[in-house]
Amino acid sequence: MKKVQLAVFAIFFLTLLGPGWGLALQKPSVKQPQISIAEQYGLAYAPLQIMKEMKFLEKKLPGLKVVWSQLGNTAAIREAMLAGKVDVGFMAIPPFLIGWNHGMPWKIACGLSESPVGLVTNQQEIRSLGDFTKTARIALPQPGSVQHILLAMACERQLGDAKKLDNQLVTLSHPDGMNALLAKKDITAHFTAPPYLFKELLHPDMHQIMDGTEAFGKEFTFIVGVCTEQFHQQSPRVFKAFLQALQETLRFMRENPEQTVSRLSAEYKIPAAELNQYFQEKGLKYNLEVKGVKEFAAFMKRQGYINKLPRKMSELYWETATYEK
Repeated sequence: MKKVQLAVFAIFFLTLLGPGWGLALQKPSVKQPQISIAEQYGLAYAPLQIMKEMKFLEKKLPGLKVVWSQLGNTAAIREAMLAGKVDVGFMAIPPFLIGWNHGMPWKIACGLSESPVGLVTNQQEIRSLGDFTKTARIALPQPGSVQHILLAMACERQLGDAKKLDNQLVTLSHPDGMNALLAKKDITAHFTAPPYLFKELLHPDMHQIMDGTEAFGKEFTFIVGVCTEQFHQQSPRVFKAFLQALQETLRFMRENPEQTVSRLSAEYKIPAAELNQYFQEKGLKYNLEVKGVKEFAAFMKRQGYINKLPRKMSELYWETATYEK
């Protein structure tokens, strides 16, 4: 009789606890690790396409959720990183320095690519920067972009005034800038990168005024990977796995050039033979070393684009970065 009473009491007690009682006895669930990566447009970001398609990062850290986004310029990436929606963003050095100058809690984790960039015009009479009239309009991704700073460097050297053309800039993404240049309506010139640079120069009525190396004075890293302080500190395993996956991606690209071209051809909608020519002859290089930060920073400080310089390089780089001393 007592056993029956105990059984009835137990059933009554469990009924009072409700349907969630069993969940309370379980171990708390472990949050799935995640990384959010933002890139922009162009072949300078090609390794990220390979990493994404081959899932190198997911293989390095099984169970990791990887969120990819493609944004139009660094301003959009910066806003997303400030909002905690992006952990690692890929961008050029000048906009990184502007963000750092304004207290953005981020540092460079790695390099990604060196790339040709060029200023292309649809006006035959324009052969140098001095030929631009006051009504000319120059498309580039945004003020403070690497294209803008390179243009300012060239203006300082050729025209004696780094900001000579600053009031003639139009903010357009690379695809929109190319379309506007080819339409010959509101845009006189476009400062851009591959594949848009190469596509523009296929048109006989387009020509290049200058390239990035002329403006800068030597080769430099075009795109770097930038990581927020919060992600670096709170997710060290994922941060390490990300860099290992990127190294593996670059190794795969070096050792499997045909497969790399095939995969990127489909992604960028460029014929494989044409894309292979870009990689072989046009100066596209992918590596983790960072070059040119000191020169960009010195120029930008001198011209007022930033108001301070780093006292030591650890202010700009995470411990993982390999950079020009």
